[in-house]
Amino acid sequence: MSHLKYNSYPGLGVQNLQNFHYNQAVRIPAGADRVEIAGQGGWNPTTRAIHSDLLDEIDQAFANVQLALQDAGLKAGWNGVFRVNSYHVGFDGDQERVLGRMVENLKKWCPGHAPLWTCVGVTALGMEGMRVEIEVVAVDEK
Repeated sequence: MSHLKYNSYPGLGVQNLQNFHYNQAVRIPAGADRVEIAGQGGWNPTTRAIHSDLLDEIDQAFANVQLALQDAGLKAGWNGVFRVNSYHVGFDGDQERVLGRMVENLKKWCPGHAPLWTCVGVTALGMEGMRVEIEVVAVDEK
């Protein structure tokens, strides 16, 4: 979004921007219409079934974030997302594959910008069988 100002400090900040498609900081103008989306998992929004393949589960979680953004009336969709928090169960041993798919999705859904991103390994999530959950904060165009 053109009215948001992203920054990544020299060294590791710029490296993480290049390697993982996320920035270190964002400045949000006063009066922006802020929308926060609760954690979305990789479930089918109709049947509640969770994908058995972890990479498909990640893809579906990103699609479910888009669905929640649209349902909240966010005109910009993922283009308005400036902050992403992802939570992962069983991250150990599969970290490279998981991070790779997360980065692919960040680039797909946020092609014109790199939002802030915090990635956390956890022991369990809210729905049995979930291995990934993504929550976002966005601003809507005025």
